[in-house]
Amino acid sequence: MSAWLKLVLLGLLSIALGAFVLGNVVLASLAVTTLTGALLLVTGGIQVVTGFTVAGWQHKALALLLGLALAFLGWAFLSNPLEGMISLTSLIMILVGASGLVRLYVSMNLRGTAFFVPMLLSGIVSLALALYIFFNFAAATMSLLGILLGVELLSNGVSLLVLGYAARKARSA
Repeated sequence: MSAWLKLVLLGLLSIALGAFVLGNVVLASLAVTTLTGALLLVTGGIQVVTGFTVAGWQHKALALLLGLALAFLGWAFLSNPLEGMISLTSLIMILVGASGLVRLYVSMNLRGTAFFVPMLLSGIVSLALALYIFFNFAAATMSLLGILLGVELLSNGVSLLVLGYAARKARSA
């Protein structure tokens, strides 16, 4: 099977999965939270195990504490996924809002340039999204993670299709 065809098939699969996820955003949000919890738990366990190999008691203590914190956070996400979804949605809201504020600040320093309006609009959109999440927190908690995953899968699929067709065109040229 040629490389371009593999890219196209992966793109189609990603688009199909993205559409499926967007049709089941609550289930997808739960899956994202569960996967995040499992990864945090495994990472914390690995950090604790490797923490015993670190030289120096300060470094060892820090590695062990961080490993235990990660493992506890992972266990908390797995034992109560709804609280995990609330935590992840809150984190996304804070990060998107902070990103919007930074972009607004940067845009003020770009006044008089061609970059002012795009940066200003980008900041406004990010801040508006954070406020939308804040004022619709209950609904956002149940669906935001699934929506983000679905959109990412769709975007990834389109990118893979474009790359696949570009590779096909380059090969035939």
